[in-house]
This record gives sequence, structure tokens and C-alpha cells, in this order.
Amino acid sequence: MESVAITPLFGTEFRGIESLDDEIAVARIAEALRWRGVVLIRGANLDNETQIAFSRHFGELVTPLPNEEIMTVSLDPAKTVAAEYLEGTFSWHIDDTTNDIPAKATTLTARQVAEEGGGTEFASTYAAYEYLPEHEKKRYEGLRVVHSFEAAQRTVYPDPTDEQVAFWRTLPEHESSLVWKRRDGRRSLVIGATADHIVGMDPDESRTLLDDLLAWTTQKQFSYLHDWEVGDFVMWDNTGMLHRAQRYDADSPRLMQRTTIVGDEAWS
Repeated sequence: MESVAITPLFGTEFRGIESLDDEIAVARIAEALRWRGVVLIRGANLDNETQIAFSRHFGELVTPLPNEEIMTVSLDPAKTVAAEYLEGTFSWHIDDTTNDIPAKATTLTARQVAEEGGGTEFASTYAAYEYLPEHEKKRYEGLRVVHSFEAAQRTVYPDPTDEQVAFWRTLPEHESSLVWKRRDGRRSLVIGATADHIVGMDPDESRTLLDDLLAWTTQKQFSYLHDWEVGDFVMWDNTGMLHRAQRYDADSPRLMQRTTIVGDEAWS
């Protein structure tokens, strides 16, 4: 079993794993997930049952539909009821920012890939915060940000209907620290498409700050693009990794299987 850094600042690729039930393999992957944020196993070719079983090593699984611990990711509405919602995954985001406790981690297995586009990009908000100039860290200290489903959907539908807006606003907003002081001592940024505004700040100033911070976090040194091959398995720390899908045609055969692991640390 060999591990190789994906980028200098985050991400680990594992090679030569004989079994994902092996306790040593699970422990090493867990350690890499915690400190490196993204784990890649190329050509793992996990079936649904194996992906679910492996994911359970890390905690209870979210069930997007009753009694279903795995979700189909596709833009084809015939394959998943979430096809329309998945348009929002083309924007940088962290999942569950409107919940009290975000999902701990997410896994994806590639069943089919797009002919063009369809890669998944990751950006480390841990590394982005660590490399901020000290005066910027002081500027962000104590700021709080409001996250909403509406903010994310407006990146997909910039001119929504009244009915769309009314539905979006039935879903709860959530306020958190802009800089999340983690229980392990690290700090990460809570930003992305759901970040609507900074509490108490002029709206234009707030939007500029959030856009600038997102641009800083997603620059090349803090990010990684994974070009999928059939059978690839990727797992990431949802609490500290921004992610997004590269655009691909709605008629593309791209199909992923996803599990999501229930979180255990509330936003501060």
C-alpha cells in the first residue's frame, strides 16, 4: 500500500490497496482524510454494496431517500429525482451549510464519465486560510456569514420566477462564523455558493468580500481538478473542502454513485 501526495498542500492518492475492509488501510485513509482533505483511489471499481460498507467505517450514512444510503448523481431526470438540483453543483460549495451540523465526508464512484467536462474540482479552505496574510486573518476574525439555499440557486437561475423564490425562501437560512475554529485547533473558511451576506455589513461590501475570498481560496495553489476515469473512487472532507463539478452536457452519460457520512461537529 503506497500513498502519494496529489498536490503539495492537500490530497492523497492510495495505490496497491488489496482490501478496503483491512483495518490498517481504513486507518490510513481516515488519517489522510483528516489531514489531507481528499483521498483518491484510481480504478477501485467499487460496487454499491462495497462503497456503502466502506463508508460506514467513518460513521452513519445520510439517506437521501428512505432506506437508500447511496445516491445516483446524473443530470438525467430518468435516473435521479435530484437531476434539477444537481445543476447547482457547478458552483463552488460546501454541502449542508444551512444545517446545524454539516456532513462529515462524501464519497463518489465513477460509473460513467462525460466525453467533455464533468471533472470535479476541490479547493482547500484550510490551506487558503493558513496562507492568508495576517492582516486579512484579523479582518475576518469575528465576522459571521448567513448561508441560504436561495443564494446557491441564484447562481443557477439569476432571473428566477416568483414561484421559485417563494419556494427557496421556505428553506431555513443558517448563520455561522466566516472563520470556523475547529475543535482540533485548525481553522477553515465557510464560504461558497450558499454564502449570502456578512452579518451587519453593507451589502455591496459584503458581496465583494465574499467574492474576493472565494477567488483567493479557489486559486491554483489551493485547488485540484480530478479528471474522472471509470471506476475511480474519491472521498473528501466536506467540512473543509469546497467542491464543484465542471460543466458537462445534460445528455452526457456521466453517472456517479455517492454516499454521504453524517457529521459530528456543529458550525461555530
